[in-house]
Amino acid sequence: MHVLGTAGHVDHGKSTLVKALTGIDPDRLREEKEREMTIDLGFAWLTLPSGLEVSIVDVPGHEDFIKNMLAGVGGIDVALFVIAADEGVMPQTREHLAILDLLGVHNGVVALTKSDLVNDPEWLALVEADISELFAGTTLANAAIIPVSAKTGYGLPELLAELERILSNVPEPADLGRPRLPIDRVFTVAGFGTVVTGTLLDGQLHIGQEVEILPPGIHTRIRGLQSHKTKIDVAKPSSRVAVNLTGVSTEQLARGQVLTLPGLFEPTQLVDARLRLLPSAPKPLRHDASVDLFLDAAVVSARVRLLEHRELLPGEEGWVQLRTEEPIVAARQGRFIVRQASPSLTLGGGTIVDPHPSRRYRRFRPEVIARLEQLVHGTPQEILLSTLERLGPVEVAELMEASGLNPAEAEGALSALHQSGQIIVFGNGLSSASYVVTTAGWSVLEERLSAVLANYHRQYPLRVGMPREELKSRLGLATRLFQDVLAMAVSKGIIVEGQGTVRLADHRVQLSQEQQARVNDLLAAFDREPYAPPSYAECEQAVGPDVLATLFENKTLIRLSDSVVFRTEVYERMVEAVVRRIRTEGKITLAQVRDMFGTSRKYAQALLEYLDEQRVTRRVGDERVLR
Repeated sequence: MHVLGTAGHVDHGKSTLVKALTGIDPDRLREEKEREMTIDLGFAWLTLPSGLEVSIVDVPGHEDFIKNMLAGVGGIDVALFVIAADEGVMPQTREHLAILDLLGVHNGVVALTKSDLVNDPEWLALVEADISELFAGTTLANAAIIPVSAKTGYGLPELLAELERILSNVPEPADLGRPRLPIDRVFTVAGFGTVVTGTLLDGQLHIGQEVEILPPGIHTRIRGLQSHKTKIDVAKPSSRVAVNLTGVSTEQLARGQVLTLPGLFEPTQLVDARLRLLPSAPKPLRHDASVDLFLDAAVVSARVRLLEHRELLPGEEGWVQLRTEEPIVAARQGRFIVRQASPSLTLGGGTIVDPHPSRRYRRFRPEVIARLEQLVHGTPQEILLSTLERLGPVEVAELMEASGLNPAEAEGALSALHQSGQIIVFGNGLSSASYVVTTAGWSVLEERLSAVLANYHRQYPLRVGMPREELKSRLGLATRLFQDVLAMAVSKGIIVEGQGTVRLADHRVQLSQEQQARVNDLLAAFDREPYAPPSYAECEQAVGPDVLATLFENKTLIRLSDSVVFRTEVYERMVEAVVRRIRTEGKITLAQVRDMFGTSRKYAQALLEYLDEQRVTRRVGDERVLR
């Protein structure tokens, strides 16, 4: 799932274009419809020709509503930049482009709307040249420019094709096992209660999970999940999600709060960051300047502490500490925007490198700057976690080497990750040969394992389980890792191992009436001659190989040799009688076993040889004794 966000000047046709593409009017407020202008965030979704579904966040273009615009663009993967052909580049065109550039949005397309109103090819060429010049040097420098008309439909197929091309090259969003949903809407649904919406980042949410709203730290539970008005059990990263919560009122919630799992994040009022001032900033930024800080869907007042500059000049960047008036939830590598409060103006933006610095730093300290430079690459724990995400399940020794950390630093970081539950260790504790995987990586393994088995069960509903070696081959895992994965899945109650087979814990063989009738007839034949029952070939002919395999797996029957099969309960009675006889007399012969049960030599021999294999008895000449 990916999220597309609109951008562009007021009245350039963003909402009209979204409606033309999706059939959904993103303007949901009565005031928006009366003023024919987007005021707050609007939402829609689009199914591309390939079947790929995309969420759309429609943002307001008017300068008075930039705050609302910033609440919606924090989680987008692709920008749909809208510029009217009859007007060209306008003030909010420039500001929205600067914001997307600061937020690091690298994928986008320019829709040159209202092209049906322009009959002069030279004017269109001039507008396109202005756009290319404006976008040069930004993250969207390579965005295609496609003339369209939402009114006539001109250019819409080409626009959809370009969106398809872009999205096919956008990597799937990372599942870091640390879900956070910046809340951008709060409302009530009759009969269901409180609902919040947002773009889910860095992890999954599940129905029934306990979650926490930060700040202020409200604990609640997920009652239901929806995406694009469809009920779902699991919400995945980079999807637009509506979350129905229990035990919390709308009065307790607000835009800018973050829904996450308990204990994953702590609110902060001080962050270390790299800040870039726009070349268009009206003046240098001074130390301790007051700004509005926009982070995800939140906006708070903050002070900018310059750590290496006396003042930051337009176009420059530098290390800063941002001290907020209210607590915020910040993630490392989170992108932010700073704006001047009055007159309202975007000044710059940057990236958070440490959401929880230990203290306020003294300015102009080389050791502080050196530490911040190092943090660009991450803390030891973050470096190790990032390496593990890249490598997937791997032995500890290989992970340590690939991380580039010194051994002592790596061991401490790995232990901390294990204790915090961010990684899973297979086997008995941490050692250089132990396999480790991130919690998100384990979820992927679990999903693959379950999907392979579920598909096998659908394909072969009468088989109790999938052959173990076939499963190993399908998963493509090394032998020891495969064994560790199965052991973990068994301990979690996901799968059950049989004799050479593996099945999902909830899989049950369901025989048809005809198959059950054949089984009943076969078992009746076993009951008529319990010590001289039907052969394996006769059993297979009677019920078929798949049903017969089920009877062995559920221990109704037991196979002693290529041809000899017994009812399991009969076999157990025979074993008990043989063992009792040996204990009494010290030994037993094949002829004695034959006579004990009134059977033939074939069945008696198969029984004794099987007991030898099972290490119950031992052959001494023509006799058996107990091991």
